[in-house]
Amino acid sequence: MNPLTRIKLDFEGPVARLMLARPDVRNAFDDVLIMELSQALTELTRVYETAPETAPRALVLTGEGAAFCAGADMSWMRRSVTYTQIENENDARRMSAMYRALDELPYPTIARVNGAALGGGMGLLACCDMVVAVDTAQFGFTEVRLGI
Repeated sequence: MNPLTRIKLDFEGPVARLMLARPDVRNAFDDVLIMELSQALTELTRVYETAPETAPRALVLTGEGAAFCAGADMSWMRRSVTYTQIENENDARRMSAMYRALDELPYPTIARVNGAALGGGMGLLACCDMVVAVDTAQFGFTEVRLGI
């Protein structure tokens, strides 16, 4: 697996902890974060399939800093305006595959919502088996205000 720059993955006993680690942009998605999440989820599945008796029994997913995930990084979205239709479709496929990998992880997934979960962050929650949130957490599909 490539060195991780946008997530942190730790195995602590029977629990794997996966943290979105872009607090400066409220853990917003970009192409690198999506790729790293996909790699981590593939690795977690591989570990389970290779040695289920020693694999984690659950995954806790959270965000570093004050937000869980603010959805798409606006600078990434601005860059995508210059992409071809095929490039935009490939981006959408990669994100869809990442969501599918989380949804199909072979053990329970728990989202630990420490702040705002917006847009694509809500997609992460929908793929988890359980969601636990602080009482100040905010949830929303704010992209509708942008006409997306």
